[in-house]
Amino acid sequence: MDLTIESITCWLVDIPTIRPHKLSMVTMGCQTMAIVKMRCAGGFDGWGEATTIGGLSYGAESPESIKSAIDTYLAPLLVGNTFSGPQPLAAAMQAVKGNNFAKSALETAFLDALGKALKVPVSTLLGGALTDTLPILWTLASGDTQKDIAEARQLIEEGRHRAFKLKIGARSVQEDLRHVLAIKSALGEAIPVHVDVNQAWDMATALEAIPRLYAGGITMCEQPVDCREIHHLTALSQRLSATILADEAVTDHRSGFALINHGFCGAFALKIAKAGGPAQVLKVAHVAQSAGVELYGGTMLEGTIGTLASLHAWSTVKLSRGTEMFGPLLLKDDIVTRPLEFRDGGVRLSGAPGLGIDVDEDKLRHYARNTGA
Repeated sequence: MDLTIESITCWLVDIPTIRPHKLSMVTMGCQTMAIVKMRCAGGFDGWGEATTIGGLSYGAESPESIKSAIDTYLAPLLVGNTFSGPQPLAAAMQAVKGNNFAKSALETAFLDALGKALKVPVSTLLGGALTDTLPILWTLASGDTQKDIAEARQLIEEGRHRAFKLKIGARSVQEDLRHVLAIKSALGEAIPVHVDVNQAWDMATALEAIPRLYAGGITMCEQPVDCREIHHLTALSQRLSATILADEAVTDHRSGFALINHGFCGAFALKIAKAGGPAQVLKVAHVAQSAGVELYGGTMLEGTIGTLASLHAWSTVKLSRGTEMFGPLLLKDDIVTRPLEFRDGGVRLSGAPGLGIDVDEDKLRHYARNTGA
């Protein structure tokens, strides 16, 4: 079925977080989402989202640049044109260089509208779901050891999460090691914990710290060194017992292929925003699978729209390392009428057409910086 895009509207939506979220490069107290509404012929509306971490602290795109790219370049390129699926849409957007986060929001919105038109979930458009239930870990990022332990124990007791991730790298390596190993010891062997360094270490520090973390029960370390140092990332994956998870080093299928060709043998963190959308990120997944590289479902701390778009993609591949799609839980409020239900260590996809959500447009405009017409 072909869909003609009639209009595209983008808002910047600011929602406070439930607590400060500490990363190596920034501490977040609010999340800004670029929310897209794509109206297609036949009365089908699709919703998309692009979200970054800490503005320009994380990467080259900010919420403001995402909205600018959509309003100024991408929307005029797409509106009035007809597309049969996500690949022709992506091909048309190649006239704009880079800006994968903005493209991801638009591809998501198109898939949502197309799914509604065809009365199938987005996962069906992406090849078909292998499962309707995905595991979700929680990131402990207060920076306070005892607070993190208490938070983890409460979530385990509630049954909401059974695995955790720790953000480190902002402090000295000795402080980080004490923090991580104390938390892992308190939670016990049965509760998986991995760390995300967000590129904060050099090679010497990584070689010192990761074996000590592994000895303490931490079996996976995410992006310990600069994403440009693929020779170091590769060497770590080959030399150490812990699994090295490449995140910022893998943006699209080309960078994934280059890393594998270099000899990398760890795991890939998939993110729809980095790749340019749910359909585009599966190209990364297929490159990884062909080389025997494991997969992990990563987040940019998206709200419900971006989280669901990711989950539909993740449901079509085997994620042996799990997922971290907890973004909506970090926010004090939501702009959808029915939030996702996180329980028993995971979340379930509904099987409804498109993404399976309805947006509360009154709430959207309440949190939006502008009406964005």
